[in-house]
Amino acid sequence: MPETVKARSRWRRWGKEALWLLLMALVVSTLLDLWRSPNLPTGAMNAPLTLQDGTTTDLATLSRGKPLLVYYWASWCGVCRFTTPTVDQLWQEGENVLTVALRSGNDARLRAGMENKGLAFPTHNDESGALAARWEVGVTPTFLIVRDGKLVSSTTGWSSAWGLKLRLLWARW
Repeated sequence: MPETVKARSRWRRWGKEALWLLLMALVVSTLLDLWRSPNLPTGAMNAPLTLQDGTTTDLATLSRGKPLLVYYWASWCGVCRFTTPTVDQLWQEGENVLTVALRSGNDARLRAGMENKGLAFPTHNDESGALAARWEVGVTPTFLIVRDGKLVSSTTGWSSAWGLKLRLLWARW
C-alpha cells in the first residue's frame, strides 16, 4: 500500500477516535451537570438578596427579559481563580451577571479582596454558606442561567468565556 494511502487511513482512524472521545466527554459532562444541578427551593427566585453595595434584589427581577448568569464562587477556590476573570469580562461587556461569594469571609474582607483583584461585579456574600445549602450548591464554581425567574441551565467546574456566552445566547431563545 502506498505511503500516502496509509497516512490518510491513519488520519481518518485518528479523526474517528477523536470524534468518539469528544462525544463521550460531552455525554459525561452533561450527565455530571445533571447530577450536580442545584435543586432550588420554592420561592428562591423571589427571595431577596443583599448585594455588597447594600442594595437588595432578587433573581426573578434581574432575569426579567434578559438571561442572568448567577456565578457561585469562593475566594479559596482554585478553579475560581481561572473562571472569575471570565465572569468579570462578561459583566464588563454588558452581560447580566450576579455572583454569590461562598464562605469567603465577612463583608469587609470580601470587599477588600474584590477591590484588590479589581472586581466590581454585583455580589451577594453567602458568608455562612446558608444560601448554598438551601439551593443545594455543593461545588464551586457553579454557573446558573436564569431567565424570567426560571432556572434554564447549570454547570459546574471550569467553563470558558465562549461556553458561558453560548449558554446565555441559548437562554435568549
